[in-house]
This record gives sequence, C-alpha cells and structure tokens, in this order.
Amino acid sequence: MGTDTRSVDAIIEYLDSSIATTHLRIGAEVAALTDQQILNLFNDSIVARERLAASYRHVAVEIPPGRPQLRYFDRGDHWVPRGDVLRCIVHDGGPNNQAIIEIDDRDFSIEEFGRMLTTFAGWGMRVCFVPDDEIEKQPEITIREPDDQKNGLTSA
Repeated sequence: MGTDTRSVDAIIEYLDSSIATTHLRIGAEVAALTDQQILNLFNDSIVARERLAASYRHVAVEIPPGRPQLRYFDRGDHWVPRGDVLRCIVHDGGPNNQAIIEIDDRDFSIEEFGRMLTTFAGWGMRVCFVPDDEIEKQPEITIREPDDQKNGLTSA
C-alpha cells in the first residue's frame, strides 16, 4: 500500500524548563493531527497511566529456598536478582573493613552488591535483619521506637 508506518514522535516542550521535554510516540498519522489532538492523546495517556498505577498491587516474588536467587547479566557485566526478595548474610572482613554480602554461597563486595541493587533503581527497599539461621522465615515485625538503653545506646 505504500503507507509509511514508521514511528513518529510528537515533541511536547513545557514553558517551565524544569519539566522534561516529552516525546510521545504516535506514528506517521501525527502529521495529520492538530496540536490540540496531540495534547488530548498525551492527556489520555496520563489518565490511563494513573488508572493503571491506582489498580496496581505489588506482590514481591521470593525465589524458593534452594533455587538460585541471582543470574548473571552478561550485557551489564554484573549479577541481578531473579526475584524481588533477597535472602543474604552479612559478613565482616572485606576490604577496608567493609561488609561482604553472601547470596547463594557467593560473596559480594559492597560495590558489587550496590551494582546489583541498581536493577531496582527508582524503587523503594526495606531491609530486615534476622538471625543467619532464619533468613528463609518471614519475621514478625513491630513498629515502635527501639529501647536504646537496653541496646547499650544513649540518645542524643
């Protein structure tokens, strides 16, 4: 038919320079649209994204015990988590007295562990410390201020 179906972007620039320019992929039909129609498409995409976000319920995936929690990402030249939960043990004795993080019987430096965490850049993270023989158990969690006196700490 000879119709050009290549992707074409509408570029939306804001008067406020602190807001990033948006490239809205529409397609070749963008040439036939008015600015208002393009803006309507953009606004519709925002509403759809907000609806999706409102209906999203995150369920963290934990890899079953005995199965590898990590995989090597060749293109990035680093290890990445296979799920959303990592069971690990913290050891001391790394370079400059830094911690060593053990996952799946493999030791990672703080730098290697940090690189692994970039897989989830933009996400939040909760760290829950448990005894090393209980990393496969879901701990009971209570929300309260710790008893600093009991732990030998003094408050400022």
